[in-house]
Amino acid sequence: MTKPLRREDRQLDNASAMALLKRGEYGILSTSDKNNRPYGIPVNYVLMEDSIFFHCATEGHKLENITANNGVSFCVVGKTELIPEKFSTRYESVVVSGRADLIKDNVLKKNALRALVAKYAPDHIAAGDAYIDKLMDKTTVVRVEIETLAGKARK
Repeated sequence: MTKPLRREDRQLDNASAMALLKRGEYGILSTSDKNNRPYGIPVNYVLMEDSIFFHCATEGHKLENITANNGVSFCVVGKTELIPEKFSTRYESVVVSGRADLIKDNVLKKNALRALVAKYAPDHIAAGDAYIDKLMDKTTVVRVEIETLAGKARK
C-alpha cells in the first residue's frame, strides 16, 4: 500500500498521471537484489495494455534483481522548470509500484517490441520489424504490472 501524498494539492488525477506515463521519454526502474540493496536504472519503455513494457539483454543486474524480487518502482519526470527566485521547481512526475515479470509469450513479446519501435522510431517501422526479427532471441521483454500509480505536479 502506498502512503497518501503529503501535498495533496499537487496530486494529479489518475487520467493525468497515466497520460504523463504514456508520453514520458524514459523512466527510472528501481529494483532490489536478494540482499535488499537498491538499484535504479533509466530505461526506454512503452505503456501498453495498462502495463509498462521495456526490453533489455537476456542477462544482467536488473534481471537478476527482478528474479530475486519482482517488486519494482518506476518513476517518470515530465516537464521541469527551475524557479530560482522561489528556490523551487515547476515539475510533473509519476511514480508506479508494481510487479515485474519476464514475457515468455512470443506474440506479446513481439507486440511490445513493435510498440517500442512505434514510440521511439515511428519513421522506421519496417526496419524496426526486421531488427526485432533478427534479435528476438537475444532480447528480454519485461512487463511491469501497475499496482499503484501516483502523479504529482507543481504548476
